[in-house]
Amino acid sequence: MKPLVLIVEDEAPLVTLLRYNLEREGFAVAEASDGEEALLRVAEHKPDAVLLDLMLPLVSGLEVCRQLRRTPATRSLPIIMLTARGEESDRVRGLDSGADDYVVKPFSPSELIARLRSVMRRSQPSLGEDVLRYADVVMDLVAHRVTRGAGAVHLGPTEFRLLRHFLQNPGRVFSREQLLDRVWGRESDIEARTVDVHIRRLRKALNGGGRTDLLRTVRSVGYALDKDG
Repeated sequence: MKPLVLIVEDEAPLVTLLRYNLEREGFAVAEASDGEEALLRVAEHKPDAVLLDLMLPLVSGLEVCRQLRRTPATRSLPIIMLTARGEESDRVRGLDSGADDYVVKPFSPSELIARLRSVMRRSQPSLGEDVLRYADVVMDLVAHRVTRGAGAVHLGPTEFRLLRHFLQNPGRVFSREQLLDRVWGRESDIEARTVDVHIRRLRKALNGGGRTDLLRTVRSVGYALDKDG
């Protein structure tokens, strides 16, 4: 699953440049051209990080940042402020509003992406890990191998991505629609019930040999990786 970065910027050429470089580095990208649209997009689908212009139409970047920090669900969301202003007072205002970092235009895309990875690792350590663990399940992202206890778990590509998402968010319940969005991709036209098929396959692979079921089904809501479920 690719980390999703929301670009909040009203300069179309800069958005195009950022999208190209981010997608080349393995990120998924969403866009908003003003502050109101940015807040709506975050509410609809929480990104993994936000690149936020300081000067925006309708709602300023500073106010967008403040509102995201006041909301529990986005309090720790990585935010990098982008601006043409380089004065110390503007940097202080950006950081005081809750931004994790501050980049002055024009900037090097490679430097920006390095800073982006850094703030994402600090807020979501699992995104930077090569090995994910939960209970007795171990996923090696480099070797593309999963084990449970001493035994290997053989997964198809979709089940692997599904398990990786759960391992990065243990205990959290996800609806079918959320799993389609985050595992299959935002442009997917797969039916929501397809998720049930892959959950059954993942369960069968993980629970072979009479092991405890780690996947919890929440009726009318969705699924979670929960050893206490």
